[in-house]
Amino acid sequence: MDITNKVAVVAGATRGAGRAMAVKLGETGAVVYVTGRTTREEQSPMERKETIEESAELVTKAGGTGIPVKVDHTKEEEVQRLFHKIEEEQGGKLDILVNDIWGGDPLTEWGRDIAEHNLTKGLQLLNQAVQAHIITAHYAVPLMKKNRSGLIVEITDGTDDKYRGSFYYSLAKISNIHMAEAMAEDLKAFGITAVSLTPGFLRSEAMLEHFGVTEENWKEGAEVDPHFIASESPAYIGEALKHLVLDPDTARFNGQALSTWGLSDMYGFKDADGTQPHWGRYFEKYVKE
Repeated sequence: MDITNKVAVVAGATRGAGRAMAVKLGETGAVVYVTGRTTREEQSPMERKETIEESAELVTKAGGTGIPVKVDHTKEEEVQRLFHKIEEEQGGKLDILVNDIWGGDPLTEWGRDIAEHNLTKGLQLLNQAVQAHIITAHYAVPLMKKNRSGLIVEITDGTDDKYRGSFYYSLAKISNIHMAEAMAEDLKAFGITAVSLTPGFLRSEAMLEHFGVTEENWKEGAEVDPHFIASESPAYIGEALKHLVLDPDTARFNGQALSTWGLSDMYGFKDADGTQPHWGRYFEKYVKE
């Protein structure tokens, strides 16, 4: 199915899962607004080399139309300008919002409780991973309500409300899941579907660098962390999103917490290397205490 002329926003698409999801939407022929803080002229506090322009070019190369827009989603006025731009350029049309704003890795202090964790970093993490998602949805939803249709995808970590090993990290990721559930209930009368979507052990650019490997020899990273053998590339969550978007009955998932491995079981898609990683099954067998 071709969804040419569908209009999407992938908020936080500079790299990793966000970039991959934007590119996979590009494969469907969609117009994709690619947002993030790092451009070819200005680098974000993440200090990464990837840029929104590169992501947008990859979307266009894949068959869609990539439009880079520099946005700090914690700043309401910048988010407001983004959706005003979309309203003007696309005639008020917005079909898909992917909320993938994060940047919380350098802010998370693992192994520290609420009293020990740096408070400033913790609150900044919540600002980026929860409040920024709320601001973005606040300005995106009116466009969807006008057209009485739309898909909102909250990117998270996990499918339940269990503790994730760090107070602020856990609070953020569980909040993303509940945001989708709450929006699903609030917006169903407008034909808008909201879900959350989690990857498994994501083999992002930063993670590859952390383990000192590349996508070509990534399995060597399992020598550092044995669980890395069950990791998945960003393309996997990209495929999950693409299949979700192309499903003519996506509304049946409204409010649900979805996963790459669960959708792979359902749709039969594979990762870039032809495998079907199943973090859920692996976690239950080898990680869960």
